[in-house]
Amino acid sequence: MRDLPPDLDRLRTLETWLTLSLDRVREQIAAVERRGQPQHPPVPPSPAGPQGPPMPAWGIGDAGIGIPAPEIHRGDCWARGKNLRPISAEQARAELAEGVQPCEVCRPDTVLTP
Repeated sequence: MRDLPPDLDRLRTLETWLTLSLDRVREQIAAVERRGQPQHPPVPPSPAGPQGPPMPAWGIGDAGIGIPAPEIHRGDCWARGKNLRPISAEQARAELAEGVQPCEVCRPDTVLTP
């Protein structure tokens, strides 16, 4: 590996440090288990107030700035933009079959096509 030192002395020092670090982590795990605390932090409640519309499972994003043509997206895709028109899975399959491009980030074609 290129990111490790080449000499034995520094490798042994690194090994010692990693062993001590692992021991500390294991001690902390044991302490948390003894206290009976959940292993995952609780999820904070969502803020009160109106929620946005439900996220669609699939959508089509129109062409716009930086998007030369419409694209099919998963509803939770971060690259979907602000104007995602909700569509059904069947509509998404039909659009893909007609040549509408799938998003290169969420790759809906890998799920929607057999």
